[in-house]
Amino acid sequence: MKQGTVVKSTGSWYTVLLEDGQQLQCRIKGKFRLEGLKLTNPVAVGDEVEIDLEADETGSIKKILPRTNYVVRQSPRKKHSLHLLASNIDQAILIVTIIEPNLKQGFIDRFLLMTEPYNIPAIIIFNKADLYSEEELAIYEYLKEIYESIGYQCMLVSAIEGDGIEALKKAMAGKSNLIAGQSGVGKSSIMNSLQPTLELRTQELSDSSGKGQHTTTFAEMFPLEFGGSMIDTPGIKTLSFSHLEPMDLAHNFREFFELSPDCKFGGSCLHRNEPGCAVKDGIEEGTVSELRYMNYLTILEEIEDQNYWERHKDY
Repeated sequence: MKQGTVVKSTGSWYTVLLEDGQQLQCRIKGKFRLEGLKLTNPVAVGDEVEIDLEADETGSIKKILPRTNYVVRQSPRKKHSLHLLASNIDQAILIVTIIEPNLKQGFIDRFLLMTEPYNIPAIIIFNKADLYSEEELAIYEYLKEIYESIGYQCMLVSAIEGDGIEALKKAMAGKSNLIAGQSGVGKSSIMNSLQPTLELRTQELSDSSGKGQHTTTFAEMFPLEFGGSMIDTPGIKTLSFSHLEPMDLAHNFREFFELSPDCKFGGSCLHRNEPGCAVKDGIEEGTVSELRYMNYLTILEEIEDQNYWERHKDY
């Protein structure tokens, strides 16, 4: 029995980095579950695993060692299943851009719903700063104030010109970093700027749609020359949360959760129509972001609708 770390996943095969530095192609033997959740991929990049060697010089994953954390999303193909993005990470790096393609701000809050349950620190990187006019820079400053006021670090970066890359290296050094973002935001370009020897493939925006094209099709971990590692993940189009309950949502908007003891109904307050809600008072006073609150209400409605149809699917 040997032990190693999963550094690449293609769906059917997993590349495992053994303790002696050797990389071995492995398959799964047996069934693995995660707290009773239905998974499309039971093994994730970042997992520590135990394997047996096979006669054909491949390996069989026999056991997944306990995870310190993991990032999971609703499967884009099977809405009742979950997809593991990565495990055992120290922080998440979300890459967005205000233009080319235009920012859908609600995506930031949706992404943070994947990291917040495990208190995984997240850094929000605004890329393509070289394209920003005064208007886009004002939007950046507005969003930076919102997210840094509740504990999320924001950075302005240009992968093309190299601005902000050294500061990002410093923030990532010595840590296991999940790298994520929607297609077209320049994720691969930033990773190449962080470590030029990677030479990851990049692709321009689609001329017809103005949207990004997927350049990463599977998750893979890369060691960093300045210490630590980064896990590249496929570009995310949308994020939904059929696996969450309304109260999960309320508890993972961190500033809402901190205010909930002051609500009349305490930790059971959904911050919508309840009287004596401290979150709604905060919005009136300007201490809680109305933008975040509107995104919260949109996601809350989606979760309730999905749960309703799930309960009544057999009628």
